[in-house]
Amino acid sequence: MSKPLAEFEEQAEVFENWFRKNHFPERPEKLYMAAQHLLSLKGKRVRPVLCLMANELFTPVSEDAFYAAAAIEVFHNFTLVHDDIMDRAPIRRGSATVHELYGSSTAILAGDVMLVQAYQYLTKIDKELLPKVMANFNEAARMVCEGQQYDMDFESQEEVTLGEYEHMIELKTSVLLAASLRIGSVIGGAGLHNQEILYSFGKNIGLAFQIQDDYLDAFGDQSKFGKKHGGDILANKKTFLHIRALNVLKGADKAAYLELMKQEGEQKIAPVLKLYKECGVDQWAKDLKQKYFDAAMENLEEVAVVSSRKQPLIHLAEFLLERQK
Repeated sequence: MSKPLAEFEEQAEVFENWFRKNHFPERPEKLYMAAQHLLSLKGKRVRPVLCLMANELFTPVSEDAFYAAAAIEVFHNFTLVHDDIMDRAPIRRGSATVHELYGSSTAILAGDVMLVQAYQYLTKIDKELLPKVMANFNEAARMVCEGQQYDMDFESQEEVTLGEYEHMIELKTSVLLAASLRIGSVIGGAGLHNQEILYSFGKNIGLAFQIQDDYLDAFGDQSKFGKKHGGDILANKKTFLHIRALNVLKGADKAAYLELMKQEGEQKIAPVLKLYKECGVDQWAKDLKQKYFDAAMENLEEVAVVSSRKQPLIHLAEFLLERQK
C-alpha cells in the first residue's frame, strides 16, 4: 500500500469511527433502510476528510468539524441517490443502487430525508460559526444542483466544448470538495485569504478527481472501481474522453465513432475504447489530470502555514491522483 493511500485510509477511519451509526429513525422501515443503504456501503469519504484536514491545518480538530464533515458526507450521498435515479444507474459502490433495491419513489424520499439529516448535523455547530458554515454549505449545495442540470442538458446537446464540460464539473464535483476545505478552515479559524486559497486547491483537485473518474469508467478495473465498466459510453455521456475524441478523430475514424455512439448495448464499448487508445485519449487524460494536480500544489504552497502541516493534504491529493476506485 502506498504512503498516500495508507495515510488517507487512516484519516478516513478516524471519521468513520465517529460517523459509523444509523443516522435515521427505525420507521417507516423501508424509507430509512433506503436512506441508510448508500451510507452503509462506506464510500471514499474524501469530502469529510478534506474538511477535517483543513480544520487541522490551523487548530486541533474540533467536534464542530466532525458535524460539518458529517453534513457534507450525508449531503453528498443524497446527491448520489438522486443522480442514480436520473441516470438510471444500476450499480454504485459495487452494490445495486437505492432505486434498484427500493424503487424510484422511495429512493427520492430517501434522498429527501438525507438532505434533512445533513442540515440537522449543521445545527449542532457552534452558533458563532454556523452562519459562515451554512452560507458556504448552501452555496455549494446550490451549485451542485446547477451542475447536475448542466450534465443532464448535455445529454441532448449535440456538441459540448471542453470549457463547458469543465464548468459543469466545477459545479457538480469540484465545488463540494472546495467547500469542504473552506468550511473546515472556517472552523479552524483561518483568515479569508487562506480560506480562498484552499477553495482554489479544492477546485483543482476536483477537476483532477473527475478526470480520473472518467478515465476509470473507461479503462479501470470494474472489480475495484465499483461501477459498471464503460457506463459512460453506454449512456452516451459527454465526458473528458468523449469531448477529446471528437476533437482529435478525423475522417473515417470520427464517422465510425459517431456511428458507435448511436448504438445501444455493451457491444459498442470495446470498439469505442479501441478508438480512444488509437487517438491517444487515454494519455491525454492522464496529462490533463497532472496539470490540475500541479495547479493544486501551487495553490497549497500559498497557504500561510508551515509546510509540515500541509503534508496530509498533499498525500490526499496524491492518493486521488493514483486511485483505482
